[in-house]
Amino acid sequence: MDAQQTGDGGGKEFQRVADELRARMTDGTYPLTSFLPSQRDLAVEFDVSRDTVQRALRELAQEGWIESRQGSGSRVVKTQRIQSSTPKASRSRHGTTLGPLISEAFERPEVTLDVYTLTSESLDAHIRLQAERIRAGFIRPQRIALRMLLPSTSLPLPYPRALDDVENPRLADRLHTITERHTSSLRGVLRELEAERLVPSVDVQVRHAPLTPAFKLYLLNGVEVLHGLYTVIERQVVTDSGEAIPALDVLGLGATLTHHVADADPNSSGSVFVESMRSWFESVWELLSED
Repeated sequence: MDAQQTGDGGGKEFQRVADELRARMTDGTYPLTSFLPSQRDLAVEFDVSRDTVQRALRELAQEGWIESRQGSGSRVVKTQRIQSSTPKASRSRHGTTLGPLISEAFERPEVTLDVYTLTSESLDAHIRLQAERIRAGFIRPQRIALRMLLPSTSLPLPYPRALDDVENPRLADRLHTITERHTSSLRGVLRELEAERLVPSVDVQVRHAPLTPAFKLYLLNGVEVLHGLYTVIERQVVTDSGEAIPALDVLGLGATLTHHVADADPNSSGSVFVESMRSWFESVWELLSED
């Protein structure tokens, strides 16, 4: 039964549907210009009411992911874009999303991920996709090591914040709730893989640093970097209670990422960029962050 029908307001169900649809648009399940399934089909798939689906679609439209028109459905107008000049990722210039690069990283026996981000929303979506591949037997990593840097929970962030009431903590509280939900999810997914003996060794570490993220960073297996700047925008943020708040915010999912690969030449542009980001991450992790 839908959460809206059980009296909890539908907040969690609405976010669950929106999160999953974002993940599918990010990993290419629903590519650019494609149409989402009908509201009726989505309601059946997620076991929620049409009202919950409509609420999720309204948020995605406000964030710029989809365009919805009466009688024609919801069309995808934004996906995760990656720009790369490396021969290995030549496909990225033709619209490859983040999903394939994360998938490649997980195909190695030892997977290491160092991530710096505002929330853990994007990473949670991709970790869950890789867990499905592991359970299906398509890949068999022997070790997964994740280190994630997030902003300190006590740090006053310039975004998200309401335009009409800068001091009101409601959007900051919403951000913390989203971060905690996705961080807990990815911790649980990875630890379950170890508990089920599907991955012999799993190490998950999450720390907080007193920095406002101006960019997101993925360091994959020590040799590839995905880097993307956060762009500040004005948008309507929908709370769990259904209130739409005019706000300053940033969108990580859907932002353009640049892709850099270290090669045999330590002086190549790719090698220099990867090493600089690796050194930056290590310095913040060791000197500024706290558990």
